[in-house]
Amino acid sequence: MKQTRPPARQPTGGFTLIEVLVALGIVAIALMAGLRSTDALSRNAARQSTQWLAQICAENEFTRLRLSRQMPSVGSSTMSCPQAQLNLRVNLNVQATPNPNFRRIDAQVMWVSESDTTPLLQLSTVMGRY
Repeated sequence: MKQTRPPARQPTGGFTLIEVLVALGIVAIALMAGLRSTDALSRNAARQSTQWLAQICAENEFTRLRLSRQMPSVGSSTMSCPQAQLNLRVNLNVQATPNPNFRRIDAQVMWVSESDTTPLLQLSTVMGRY
């Protein structure tokens, strides 16, 4: 009786365990990079929105001074400016200029929270006599 050999294994069309692990590692790295970029975009959008609200507060104070049609007195003042559930505060500093017909006005907008205040924006303008 003749002994027969077991048939040789035919290579299958699948992937090896190492190839699958390498592919999973590449996918994980790509997903983490996407997650970080999404997080950065959402933080930038929130920061841009807060900056925009701070600019509205500062420009509102400048407009209020212009509409009063009086030369603002030299000195500092502080106004509250709540915007979109944010407690913002505008510090105005009015300074004399070499020309007595003009005043320099600096507005600094701060975000006030329970623990501290965070500066958000600083704008300056020059206002003339009407």
